[in-house]
Order: sequence, then C-alpha cells, then structure tokens
Amino acid sequence: MTDRDRCVEFLQQLIRTESPPGGEEEVAGLVRDEMEELGYDEVRVDDAGNVLGLVAGRGEAPTVTFNTHLDHVDAGDPEAWEHPPFGGEVHDGRVWGRGAADIKGPLAAQVHGAGRLAGGDPPAGDVWVTATVQEEVGGLGARHLAERRDLGLVVVGEPSQNELRRGHRGRVELQVRVRGRSAHASAPERGANPLRVMGRFLTDLETLDHPVSPDLGPSTLVPTRLSTDQESANVIPGEARLTLDCRTVPGQSAESVRERLEPLLERSLVLGTEGEVAIPRFDRVSYTGMRMTMPADNPAFVLPEDHPAVRSAVETLTPHFDGDVPVDLWTFATDGGHFARAGGTVIGLGPGEESLAHTVEESIAVEELERALDLNETMAREWPVAMEATAAGTDGEEAPEQETVPGG
Repeated sequence: MTDRDRCVEFLQQLIRTESPPGGEEEVAGLVRDEMEELGYDEVRVDDAGNVLGLVAGRGEAPTVTFNTHLDHVDAGDPEAWEHPPFGGEVHDGRVWGRGAADIKGPLAAQVHGAGRLAGGDPPAGDVWVTATVQEEVGGLGARHLAERRDLGLVVVGEPSQNELRRGHRGRVELQVRVRGRSAHASAPERGANPLRVMGRFLTDLETLDHPVSPDLGPSTLVPTRLSTDQESANVIPGEARLTLDCRTVPGQSAESVRERLEPLLERSLVLGTEGEVAIPRFDRVSYTGMRMTMPADNPAFVLPEDHPAVRSAVETLTPHFDGDVPVDLWTFATDGGHFARAGGTVIGLGPGEESLAHTVEESIAVEELERALDLNETMAREWPVAMEATAAGTDGEEAPEQETVPGG
C-alpha cells in the first residue's frame, strides 16, 4: 500500500468516527494508534485529551510543532448531503464527509507526512504532531497545550489549499444586557423599555471607528442576535440581550473592545434602565473530564511578510512549486492565535479548501492530500534549519515581530 493510499484509508476512518466537541475520545484513540504504528518515538494523551506524538531530533535545531484538532462541527441534515456525511466515501477523486477539509484531511496529512521521519535518520530538531480537542468551541485543548509547553515553531494545518498562511483576525464575542421595567404594552408609560436602549445603542454602534491592520484590514463589530425575557407580544420586556461578534486585529484584546463599548451603552440608557457589556465565559469539559472556564476570545495574529519564519518557509517549500510559493491570510480564526499569544511562531499550511469548511459540500481532493504529505515531510525536516539560517542572516538587524493580542 502506498503512503497516499494509507493516508486516505486513515482519513476515511477518521471521517467515519464522529467527534463533536467533547466527544473526541474514539477518534483520539485512532490517532494515537496510527502514530504508534508509524513508529513515533513517543505517543501520549494529555490531561485535556490532546494526542501528542514525537519524532525525536538531534537537538541541533528548534522544535517544530504541527497542530490540527480532533473535533468537527455538526453535520446538519444528512439528507442535504450529496454523499453521507460520515461515510468517508471517495467519489471523483475526492474524499467526502464532515471534517474532510476541516480538519481530518489536514490531520491525516500531518500524522503521515511528519510520520515519514519516524524510524529513519533523526531530524535536526524535535518534531511534535499534536491533535487538540474542542477547537470548534473556544480551543480548550489548544489553551491547555499552550500553557504547558514551549511550542517553538508551529505549523497549523487548517485548510489553505497547501498554500502558506501567515495570520488571521481574531474573534471576540460580547453580550450587551439592558435591564428595564416590564409593563403591559397598552401602558408603556408604566415601564422602562430596554429595547429603546438597544435601538439607540445599535444606531450609535454604526458610528464607531475601528482599528485597521495593514495586513488584515479593519476590525469589524456586528450585532448577530437580539432576545428579550418575554415570549408574549403584548408585554414590554424587563430585559434585552444583544450578542455582538467582533473580528479583532493585533493590538486589540477582548477587554479593550469591551471598554470601547461601555461609554456607548452609557449614552444610550434611558430613565429607569441600566446595562452592562460583558465577555461571556463558558464552562467546557473535555472527554477526559478536565474542566476549563474560558472567555469567548480567539486572538488575532499575523507575521510580517519579511519575517524570518515566513521567508524560511517559502525557501523550504520553493522546490515543490513551479512558481512563487503563495502566501496569504486566513479569513477565519484558528487555534494558531492561542499558540501565538503564548509565544509560539505560527504559520499555516494544510490541504483542503477553506470555502468548503462547515458546508454540506465538504470534501477534499486525494491529489491535494498526497501533495500535503510531501509538504509536511519537507517542513518537518527542513524548516527549523532554514529558519535558524534565515534569522542568523539578518546582519544584526532586529527581526520583525509577530503581532498578536496583548496580554492573556
């Protein structure tokens, strides 16, 4: 069986094993067993349920950590799919199913691509392949991993069509709560309507200026959900709640966004109302039973185009491309923001089309998966060495820094 066929077979197993956030135990076992069969020097599952595999290096170059996640979003109505969402079927040169592109295709390509180094000549530096839990609901696994390990260089395998990615905007969720006084709708003078406040607040929100990143463009802040404490249509509600989705750029933290909105809400209040802007915190429990309370924030990060990590990655991959190595930015947030905030130097590289993620057309080309095996093997073997050489060749000039959010 060829490397490609074995990787495709592994991907089919992964797709056929459902792994929603919090339910990754079975698929984690598949990844652990595959790493052991491929001859990784060390394979273990940490307290959060993340799977970690090591190909030990000679200690002559920095550590490189490959990362994808184990969980996937809900498949929705199976009847809406052309092929069964958990069938892992191959049609027209593509493997179909939920997670094919996000993220089990890239996961299979990392496990097998970096795994080609196992049992052979040791690479210059240690190579870790990590598969984390609950990326789709806030990154419990990545946060846990980032807190406990010096990740060094990081390759995040989210779908990029095997092109390099050097960053993405972050995401902060905010909740605006306004309390008023409930009353019968026939006598509005007896109440204090929180929806009046929300109307004023939403109007003023349109006037707010947003930071702009030279690389990532503007931060955005949009209302996505409005609700009240009432089901009846003839009652003035006592409370209204508004959810805001903010896509952040480097330099913005969740708290800095919240602080900008507080004066806006204060100006919107009417007599008899009060309100607050909060960053929701969610309690998550992994399949191992580990519990974490986390804020609704996924950090932004971006590497400048002339950063040694980007330049050396381009140099490393150039022999695999007919022309220039494409370098771009992701439109969505990834666990890479958590790794960057913890000090890792993060780039992205993975097979699959980002436009198919979370859709009923989700699939991945076998040809693209095969190409990813070669790219991951090359990055595992050569990128850390090239990175050191590129950084040393800056003639004493200070290297441009990776931008991320301030603080934690």
